[in-house]
Amino acid sequence: MVELPGRINATLPPVEVIDLRNELHAGNTSIISRRLQEELARVLENKQQAILFLNRRGAASCVLCRDCGYTVMCEHCDIPMTYHSTERILLCHYCGLQSKVLQFCPQCKSSGIRYFGLGTEKIQETIQRLFPEARLLRWDRDTARNRRAHEQLLDRFAGREADILIGTQMIAKGLDLPGVTLVGVVSADIALGLPDYSTTERAFTLLTQVAGRAGRGAEAGQVIIQTFNPQHFCIETASHHDYHEFYKMEINSRYRYQYPPFRHFVKFTYSHENRQRCQNEALLLYDRLKQWIERLGLAETDVVGPAPALMERMRGKYRWQMIVRGPDLHQLLRVIEAPEWEIDIDPVSTI
Repeated sequence: MVELPGRINATLPPVEVIDLRNELHAGNTSIISRRLQEELARVLENKQQAILFLNRRGAASCVLCRDCGYTVMCEHCDIPMTYHSTERILLCHYCGLQSKVLQFCPQCKSSGIRYFGLGTEKIQETIQRLFPEARLLRWDRDTARNRRAHEQLLDRFAGREADILIGTQMIAKGLDLPGVTLVGVVSADIALGLPDYSTTERAFTLLTQVAGRAGRGAEAGQVIIQTFNPQHFCIETASHHDYHEFYKMEINSRYRYQYPPFRHFVKFTYSHENRQRCQNEALLLYDRLKQWIERLGLAETDVVGPAPALMERMRGKYRWQMIVRGPDLHQLLRVIEAPEWEIDIDPVSTI
């Protein structure tokens, strides 16, 4: 392992964690805390640049009816549609399905349709309202659909054609922009909300990377992380740029629950247009796996599932999954036959 504990001829920027619960108690219902607003005003006054990071695109992540509770779902993927205000469409981020904006609820016919959640477009609208004179750029998959668009956005921001860059995780990776003196993480909690063993590792990496975009020039930088969970060890250690402390706590947790690297995972996924067929095939494979585990005498090896995937239907197909966990799964993989299954060995994500 090769370590670079600090920057060459510079210090890492200080990180300030803002508790959004205190903001709400103080009567601030904006998605931008008072502290972040102060720093953005300072950056604009000093003719510097800022980056605002959020790991979700769109203007609203949930469209629902306040009268009957109906949620607008993708008909192919069974996940909520996201509202995009610029194009005024509802979009599925998994299959690309588009539909018109709803004025009335399809279920109860009321006008109680509301748009909830947080996305890059919502941040752009809020910042434009708070700072009408600020020049804004949004960088996410909707504004940068090809490589050339990425380069153009980066060139414009590097050329000081904008004061504030608002974007998703693509702005966190390796950008060297000397004019940026402030980085704001609008909501660190989004990255921590996924039901996957490696969620905290990915969140820590992302927060550390995005924090590293500030203060890369002659002027000192500052990072502000907004969260409803300031006490979470992932946010605490990221705020101190402390990888070793994060690793110590995370590896202890992995050992306690026997997550990788202490046991190997293999994820089996079956997809089909018929939900019943998925369930039946999953149960059949589960029985075969249990028989082989017993026959081969594989101690400390078990099967989690089968169960519908977190997003059960995607692009018109249902998906059922199970995870086999064990210290050494080579023997089992040599004998098990599952030709119609997608088999992911040591998966990056169990979702």
